Amino acid sequence: MTHSSNDSRRNFLKFTAGAAGASLGSALIPGLVGNVFAAPATPTNKALIAAAKAEGKLNVIALPPDWANYGKMISEFSKIYGIKVDSASPDASSAQELQAVKSLKGQSRAPDVVDVGPAFALSGVEEGLFQPYKVASWESIPTNMKDANGLWWGDYFGVVSFGVNRNVVKNAPQNWADLLKPEYKGMVALNGSPLGAGAAFAGVFAASLANGGSLDNMLPGVEFFAKLSKAGNFNPSSATSASLVSGQTPIVINWDYLNIAQAKKESGKVKIDTIIPFEAKPYGGYYCQAINKFAPNLKAAQLWEEFLMSDAGQLIYLEGFAHPARFNDMVSRGVIPKALMDELPPASAYKDVVFADKAQTEKAQGVLKANWSNMVKV
Repeated sequence: MTHSSNDSRRNFLKFTAGAAGASLGSALIPGLVGNVFAAPATPTNKALIAAAKAEGKLNVIALPPDWANYGKMISEFSKIYGIKVDSASPDASSAQELQAVKSLKGQSRAPDVVDVGPAFALSGVEEGLFQPYKVASWESIPTNMKDANGLWWGDYFGVVSFGVNRNVVKNAPQNWADLLKPEYKGMVALNGSPLGAGAAFAGVFAASLANGGSLDNMLPGVEFFAKLSKAGNFNPSSATSASLVSGQTPIVINWDYLNIAQAKKESGKVKIDTIIPFEAKPYGGYYCQAINKFAPNLKAAQLWEEFLMSDAGQLIYLEGFAHPARFNDMVSRGVIPKALMDELPPASAYKDVVFADKAQTEKAQGVLKANWSNMVKV
């Protein structure tokens, strides 16, 4: 596992509006033909495509259609290559993905690939659940977002935000302290348990940064949620896009790209604000791709990863408001349409994003396991 310092991570995220504008243009997007991805015509790729088509099937897990634009990602992949995609348990957590790899070992329905938070990518490596693979675009994936041996790599990232249903919430909270106000009784929810869901894990980390903690000390984040629960404001339901829209969980602490996408989808029906709290630097997180060590459809899994990490796949993430791992590389080559850039939040909201490294993530996992269930009473 190789992780660089937080400074290098921040440098990766420091794309300014000026720099982006200077490098963007009306260039054609490499790999796109009529808005459909065309695989590079290389002997290696031809062989991989043929082998994947021979398998004819790909098993994915925990990929909701409205999460980072995975609905389009799956349909495009299937349409281009004629490979049936079996998408199991779309609302499963990262922990459940790893459990599926273990419990379905040797079965034809086992997941071929996983998309998990970094903490769970680390766990998967420790448990020997992944096999190495390096996509053709490997070199343009930032070093601090990939395992040196190819056991996992980042595919997209976002920052922790509040998604607020304004049809229900009259005054939108602007920061973490606001969430403690009596007017938000029973309204505030995470996207699952931080013990098993990557987005919820990030939510607690972000709360810690805003309440006197640090990347080396997550305990203040747990204490904040304990206080939120004691005040009656914490809703223990596992929030989804549907529960945000319905008002069951009208304030959802979640990734910015999920809240922004939902706001766009519900435009004209339900007003949803996406707020990045300002007390501390935004906490960012990327998700990680890995191939099941026991993948029943190995070649289809490899082709899927090639597609996700191609320019075309990375643009599909961006269309879903998730910043792709190869964003800087694509900006430098002028292959991101300006219209797509214009739909994103201002770059200034992301310039000071911080990430936890391997040691900090593992330490935070220990803090959660030791304290969450005891301190956060629901």
